[in-house]
Amino acid sequence: MTTYILIICVMLAAIILMQIAILARRPVFDMSGLREDNARLRERLAERLGALSQNAAELKNISADIANFKNILMGNKQARGTFGERQLEDLVADIMPPDAYAFQCVLETGVRPDCIIRLPYPPGDMVIDSKFPLESFSRMGADDMYRKQFELDVRKHIDAIAEKYIIPGRTAESAMMFIASESIFETIHREFPSIIEYAARRKVFIVSPSTLWATLNTIRAVLSDIKIKRVANKIKRELDLLLTDLGRLDARAKNVQQHFAQAASDIEQLQTSINKITPRATNLRDMDFGED
Repeated sequence: MTTYILIICVMLAAIILMQIAILARRPVFDMSGLREDNARLRERLAERLGALSQNAAELKNISADIANFKNILMGNKQARGTFGERQLEDLVADIMPPDAYAFQCVLETGVRPDCIIRLPYPPGDMVIDSKFPLESFSRMGADDMYRKQFELDVRKHIDAIAEKYIIPGRTAESAMMFIASESIFETIHREFPSIIEYAARRKVFIVSPSTLWATLNTIRAVLSDIKIKRVANKIKRELDLLLTDLGRLDARAKNVQQHFAQAASDIEQLQTSINKITPRATNLRDMDFGED
């Protein structure tokens, strides 16, 4: 038993000596380097925290802007109408030439549309309305009752546009209803195809900022083509008049030429007569009349 205990003690001593040798071989930690690493880490953490603080402030400003935008869209009707009108005015003024549109002008029927695109008749001036029944849209959600009310309100607005702004013989046979929100425009096309079909029957085209941009660019190209054709027609008319005047000038020049030719012939005949008369006069002068 004593021998067994002695063997165990020797083994433990050997293990302890081996651990001491391993520890002796390990490098000594450089505390100054560790402090430098910690300092750099603190600087990077401070930079990251500063960037996060700045991003948080920016997100706060964006949230405030979104809240203001939501207040405009969901708030009072007058503010929402002003927002839609301003967006419509910016789009039209950026694309169309100044003489091709007018804002808030009074038609002969007494109504005042938000915008008129000046087009030659036919087709005639085209009206753009920027109002939209957003109250029922904001209440809609998944409630069938509010969805039906929203569709009814939009149909009523389409009827009002068609009745007020499509005037036979004065305006174009169609008008446009401008929706300032792309998401609402997309929702109507996706969830309310019957509204789009009804608007088409009433000849009222529903447009968003992107589709109105494309439509106005097409109209501007058409107006430019019409202007070029008008100038070309004027040039052709002037050319026709010029050719007519040249024809008259040629006829008159020929008349003058004939007059000059006749005058030359008359002068030649006069010269012939003079040539005949002169010798006779000489003969008469030389005759002896016996007056001695």
